[in-house]
Amino acid sequence: MNATSIRRTGWLLALIVLTFSPCGAAVIRLTTLDLGQLHFAGWKRPSIVTPGSGKSLTIGDRPFTDALAIEGTSSLWLELDGRTRQFTGWVGTDAAAAVPGVSVVFTIVGDDRVLWRSPLLHRGDPAVPVDVGLEGVHTLLLKIDRQDDNVRGGAAAWADAHFEFSGAAPRTVAVPPEPFTILTPPPPPAPRLNGPTVYGCRPGHPFLYRIPTTGRRPIRFIAANLPSTLRLDPATGIITGVAPAWGTYEVALTARNRSGTATRTFRIVSGDTIALTPPMGWNDWYADYRRVTDRTIRAAADAMLASGMADVGYAYVNIDDCWARVPAAGGRTRDPRRIGPGRDAGGNLLPNAYFPDMAALTAYLHSRGLKAGIYSSPGPVTCAGYAGSYQHEEQDARQFAAWGFDFLKYDWCSYERVTRGVDTLDALQRPYRVMGDALRHLPRDLVFNLCQYGRGSVWKWGASVGANCWRTSRDLGGELNRFLDVALANSRHAAWSGPGAWNDPDYLQIGFVGDAHGGGLPRPCPLTPTEQYAFMSAWSLMAAPLIYSGDMGHLDAFTLNVLCNPEVIAIDQDPLGRSAQPVILTADTFLLVKPLADGSVAVGLCNRGDVSTVVHARWSDVRVDGPQRVRDVWPERDLGSFTGEFSATVPRHGVRLLRLTPLARN
Repeated sequence: MNATSIRRTGWLLALIVLTFSPCGAAVIRLTTLDLGQLHFAGWKRPSIVTPGSGKSLTIGDRPFTDALAIEGTSSLWLELDGRTRQFTGWVGTDAAAAVPGVSVVFTIVGDDRVLWRSPLLHRGDPAVPVDVGLEGVHTLLLKIDRQDDNVRGGAAAWADAHFEFSGAAPRTVAVPPEPFTILTPPPPPAPRLNGPTVYGCRPGHPFLYRIPTTGRRPIRFIAANLPSTLRLDPATGIITGVAPAWGTYEVALTARNRSGTATRTFRIVSGDTIALTPPMGWNDWYADYRRVTDRTIRAAADAMLASGMADVGYAYVNIDDCWARVPAAGGRTRDPRRIGPGRDAGGNLLPNAYFPDMAALTAYLHSRGLKAGIYSSPGPVTCAGYAGSYQHEEQDARQFAAWGFDFLKYDWCSYERVTRGVDTLDALQRPYRVMGDALRHLPRDLVFNLCQYGRGSVWKWGASVGANCWRTSRDLGGELNRFLDVALANSRHAAWSGPGAWNDPDYLQIGFVGDAHGGGLPRPCPLTPTEQYAFMSAWSLMAAPLIYSGDMGHLDAFTLNVLCNPEVIAIDQDPLGRSAQPVILTADTFLLVKPLADGSVAVGLCNRGDVSTVVHARWSDVRVDGPQRVRDVWPERDLGSFTGEFSATVPRHGVRLLRLTPLARN
C-alpha cells in the first residue's frame, strides 16, 4: 500500500468509524487518520490492521485487531485544536518478529514537552497501556525509537489507539509548522573568494578548477605564480591545463569587480593525493532515480551555475544509477530505451538511449568549469539492475577516463552474488582494491567513492584500497529522521578521516527530494527548517563530502541559503582536514568539536531529542581555555567574548553552529 492509498483509505475509514464516547466526546482511531504523513526509517512500508479485516497483531500474548505496525524508527505529527481530551491505547512489539533482539521506546510529545514515554520494550514483552491527557495541546508527536539499530524484522505497534475530542478531529501533518527563516545575509556585491584553499592533483593529468567567487558580475580574475602548465581564463575564473610536476605551488588569486577586490592564497599540491578537501557537488539519485537523462545532467549543471552553488564551491555533477542498459527485458524497467545489451562486441560498457554521447556530456560540464561523475557496481548489475563492472573493471575504468569523468561512485549491490553471502574482510575489500588499482593507473584523476554501507568497518581500510571517500552507514534516503543519529555514529570514526580520505554519511537531502521508498517525483523534504540547517551543520563539522541530492530545478531561496553559506562550507573545507569528534553530554545532547587550521574551533551544540533543551559547551569539553570570541556561523554574527563555557537553547533535532577563536589575554 503506497502513501497515496494509505491516505485515501484513512479518510474513508475516518468517515466510517467516527464514534462517540459515553461522555459525549467524539472518538477516532489512529489507524483511520491520514497515515501518508508518517515518517519512517527503512524500506518496508508500515502495515495497518483494522477491525473486520480478519487479521490481527499480537503483542506479548494479546491479539489486537486494530494496530499500526512499523519496523523502524518513526514519527507521526498531529495538529490538535486544544480540545482533544485523551489519547489511549496499547504499545509493544509484534510477537511474530523475526529478529529476536528487537528493542523500542515509544514517546509522546505535546507542545515541546514529553507527555509520556514507555519503558524499553522487547519482543515478547506484554502490551503497555497508554493513557495521556491532551487538553490544551496543539502539536502532538507520536514517536517510535528503534534502539537495536535494525530497520528490518520486528515491528513496533500502536494498538487500539484512539483519540477522544470535543472540537475539531486530530489531523496529521507532514511536520510541525515552522517558518522558513533565512539566517544568512546575502553576499555583498564585492568579490569574495570561497571554497578550498588547497587542491590536490597528480602530475601530468588534466587539470580543471573553477575559482568559487561570489559578488556582482562581471568579475576579473588574476592568478599570480600559476604553474606554467596551467592557464587562467580571466573572465570566467576557470583554470585549465596539465597538472604541474611534483611539488607544492603557492598561487595568489585575485578577484576584482566595480565594488572591490579580494585576494587569497591557493595551494596546489601535485603528488599522489587528490581530494585534499571533501568533494562538493550534486548527485541525481534522490531527485531523479530511474528518470535520469543527459538532459537532466546538463540542466543540473546549468542550475549549479545560475543558482550560485558553483560560486561557493560545488563542482561535481554526478550521474548515479540507470545511465547504462538493463541487459534483458523483464528487469526493473519496461522502458525500451533503457533495455539492451550491456556491452558491445568488444566488451565496452554501453550507455542507454537517454545518454547518446557521454564524451559530449562531460565536455559540456568541463566547458562550464564543472566536473563529471559516474556510477557503477563491482557486481554483474547495479542496484537498479543495469549493467555492472564485474570482470570488466580495468576496461570500464579506461572507458570512464576516455569519456572524461572525474568521479566514480562504486556501489556494492549485486556483488553479493559473487561472494555468495561470505562477508570476510578480504571478500569486502577485493572488488574495491581491483577498481582502485585500475583508477590509480589512469592518466586522469578520478575521485573514488566506495558505497558499501559501512561493511567491515570500511573507514579503517578504505584508503588502503585507493578510495577517497566511503559510505559509513546504510542509505539515509529512506530514514531522514535519523540524520543526527547517523552524524553521531559517523563522527565516532573521525580518526580515519582526513585529506584524501573522507567518511561519507550519505548525501545532503534538503529542499525538494524524491520519495526514496518508491522513487517518486520530488516534493518538499520531510525535515523542518531547523532540521535542514542542522543537517548541513553536522555534515560540515564532520568534514563529510557535501554532495547535494535534491531537485536542481526547484532551488528556492531557503534551500540555497542552507546549501550556500560560505562560512559553513569553510568549516567543511578547512585544509587541516579534521572531522569533528563527539562529546556526549546527555542521552539526547552532544557536542561536535572540530579543530581548524587557523587555531579556532568549530563547535556544534546538538540536540537529537524531541523537545528543546539547553546545551552547554564547556571549554574543558571543547579543549580550549581562556577568553574566546564566539561567532554564530549561520547569521555570520559575532556574539562577543565568553570564558569557561557557552550555553544556548537548542530546538528539537537542531544544531547551533559556532566558531570559537582565542582572544589575547590581558
